[in-house]
Amino acid sequence: MGLFGRGKSGGLMNVIRCDQQDYLVWKWRPENQEVNSTSRENAIRYGSSLRVKDGEVAVFVYKQQNGTCQDFIEGPYDDTIKTDNFPVLSSIVGLAFGGESPFQAEIYFINLAGNNQIRFGIPYFDVFDPRFPDHGIPMSARGTLTFNVTDYKGFIKLNRLINFELEDFKKQVKDAISKYIKAVVMNVPSDMGIPAVQMERRILDINETVYNYLKPRMENDFGVNLKALDLGSLEIDKESPYYEELRQLTAGNTARTMNAQTDVNIQNLQDTQAINAQNMAETLRIQREESQRAQQLQTQTNFMGTHAMNLQADVLKTGAQSLGTMGTLDGGSGGVNPAGMMTGMMMGGAMGQQMAGMMNGMGQQMQQAMNTPPPIPNVQYHISVNGAQSGPYNMQQLAQLAQNGQVTMQTYVWKQGMPGWELAGNIVELQVLFMPPAQSVPPPPPNV
Repeated sequence: MGLFGRGKSGGLMNVIRCDQQDYLVWKWRPENQEVNSTSRENAIRYGSSLRVKDGEVAVFVYKQQNGTCQDFIEGPYDDTIKTDNFPVLSSIVGLAFGGESPFQAEIYFINLAGNNQIRFGIPYFDVFDPRFPDHGIPMSARGTLTFNVTDYKGFIKLNRLINFELEDFKKQVKDAISKYIKAVVMNVPSDMGIPAVQMERRILDINETVYNYLKPRMENDFGVNLKALDLGSLEIDKESPYYEELRQLTAGNTARTMNAQTDVNIQNLQDTQAINAQNMAETLRIQREESQRAQQLQTQTNFMGTHAMNLQADVLKTGAQSLGTMGTLDGGSGGVNPAGMMTGMMMGGAMGQQMAGMMNGMGQQMQQAMNTPPPIPNVQYHISVNGAQSGPYNMQQLAQLAQNGQVTMQTYVWKQGMPGWELAGNIVELQVLFMPPAQSVPPPPPNV
């Protein structure tokens, strides 16, 4: 504490400031005066210099007729104490002393700046897993609290205006911090559903839960602002027999879960393959039956004209036989039957015309059959893309897939009768799918 000068009455002027490093509340006193030693430590000379740095506040505590009063001077502030520039203290400057005699006031500095840290280490305490409610697993916790004072009026109400070093505050909050952190951590398995042996892996989630629980309590109970909580470690006593039992249970459940999931996946794959094989067999059966039915209809169509001619030939044969009997002798008398001959001639002409018409129609049908192109074969392919099989697709569908880029020359295809999968670009009848547009248009048909 430096000297500012001498007053008219011979007293020493003071420089009131705080140069402490680690403090929360620090009481100023004149040089060579101990805390709470004599009343002289509270004797402030009118005209002394007051220096309050940024990040701290000076509290003047003095008595008036109506009781004890407090005035707060927030930094930065650097000036002499006079009534013209320090009106909050004008009422305590005794008129009887002529404004130069010391006046009684206690001055405290409160640290508002920086990050004050408290390291904590909580020895082993029992954590209970819901699967073993009677078997406590020893666990320890270590970390750091970071706090500062923002509501200094609330802080001094909770902690009183005394010389209050950081170490004193640590001792004061040590038990409370240990209690609060243990209350949260020991219930993590049941409240957060985290097995005790996996708590270290979820330390960030647990840290957030502890911080949210601790922050309002530090503010309400001790008047400090909890800026951060860093839960450094959660360590289990692995020598505990209960830990080994729980670890085996957790590892066993994990292994059984993985095996069960693998079995389900394999069964699903086998079922999918069986369903695909069944669907393919059914599709091939339907295609085979439709192809056979189409061939039968085509055969019946081709031979329908011949069948009609056979029926007409039978009719003509029967008519010819009847015609022959019309020209025989009448009644066996050996005479000629003129009416029968005339009738036979008439029927013969009709039958001849009918025969000519039938032959002409048969010729037209044969000519039409020769000029009609055969039916387009119903070719269908299955495709395989990235190991996934789909189809079957006809040529029109394959052309659309090729146009969209879903089928390329490097796509594997297969159809009934092929020994195995083959690249589409290697199959002659599919090469037209990948030709440029000018080559994919057929030339005009020849005139036959």
